[in-house]
Amino acid sequence: MTKTSRNSLRDQIEGEIIGGQYLPGQRLDELSLAERFGVSRTPVREALMQLASMGLVEIRPRRGAIVAQIGTERLIQMFEVMAEYESMAGRLAARRHTDADRALISERHAACADAVERNDSARYYEENEAFHFAIYAASHNEFLREQATALHRRLKPYRRLRQRFRNRMHISFAEHQQIVDAIFAMDGEKASEVLRNHIIIQGEQFSDFIASLQMDVQARQAGSGPA
Repeated sequence: MTKTSRNSLRDQIEGEIIGGQYLPGQRLDELSLAERFGVSRTPVREALMQLASMGLVEIRPRRGAIVAQIGTERLIQMFEVMAEYESMAGRLAARRHTDADRALISERHAACADAVERNDSARYYEENEAFHFAIYAASHNEFLREQATALHRRLKPYRRLRQRFRNRMHISFAEHQQIVDAIFAMDGEKASEVLRNHIIIQGEQFSDFIASLQMDVQARQAGSGPA
């Protein structure tokens, strides 16, 4: 099985977790998954380990892999830390970015623009991730890049929830433009401020996020049937 195929398998399981096919605390049986996807248990085990490193799955003794359970308060705390990582990355990128960094950020920003023009929220979600990763790279702080990338991936399913908000894709892209302008103008403080506000969940966004989480839980419970 190729690396690309393994990544595809991981993405499919991740998508089912995000989509609510598996409830928090539910066991992910390796054998059942292997039979469903027509593969051996080894790539399934590898996929579950990768998802565990992202915080989507927990590997427990005698229970195997289960879907991770993260409370609302913990999620908000994680987004607060993510906002600070992004803020720092933006400030450093404004001072340290090279011509190559500038070209990559522009490329990723253009890809986001194309997704917005096509009204393709799924593609925008993926291009948005690449855009942020380009900023981490432009910070030229490898430790920050590693930590920001790890937390970004752990929050991935919950960032998807934010995409449900009305006009969120268009709002997000408008904020991206401000971020690009600040970084390319070498205005570290502005880049830091815009990126922090871009990520942090506050005010009406906080209420919308909590409501979205509750709707997601209710939808999963309704679809789970009797125990």
